[in-house]
Amino acid sequence: MTAVITPLSATGLRTHRDELAALLLAVVRDGSSLGFLDDLDHGAAAAWWDSLLPAVEDGSLALWVSRTGAGGPVDGTVSWYRESKPNGRHRAELRKLMVHPDSRGRGTARALLAHAEAEAVRAGVLLLFLDTETGSGAEQVYRSAGWAQAGTIPDYAADPEGRLHPTTFFYKRLRGADR
Repeated sequence: MTAVITPLSATGLRTHRDELAALLLAVVRDGSSLGFLDDLDHGAAAAWWDSLLPAVEDGSLALWVSRTGAGGPVDGTVSWYRESKPNGRHRAELRKLMVHPDSRGRGTARALLAHAEAEAVRAGVLLLFLDTETGSGAEQVYRSAGWAQAGTIPDYAADPEGRLHPTTFFYKRLRGADR
């Protein structure tokens, strides 16, 4: 079944916050760091989603969720944060591409990534960038989607168990954006 991807407004984020917190917990418990350690609990995960509300409300953070089939549970998410400084308004940082472990291998990550890229083009973004754990499955998704490696920093981030890993930074120049 194909992923159904929809944007989330601030109201939608409030409505689906607990479902998104459960998604974040499942992904972290499966070993993806995403900036969190394995002591993350539902309350802290929900509070993190709540912390995004101001950026979603002011439009600087665009957020999407995926569901397998219309009306199904949230099984993935992606967002990008648009730079607000005058010299960087042409770029955005792709953030928190995550897919529930039970939904992996169905193309959901690729669908979310392609959707976020297309929406960035529509918004006039010329450049996307991101970071991910070196050697992770996510790294392979970005490489296969045409993202270019900018560099790797050793011991940049800890995994959920607290072990340090290198992080690879990627960028993608977007076609179709007005230059």
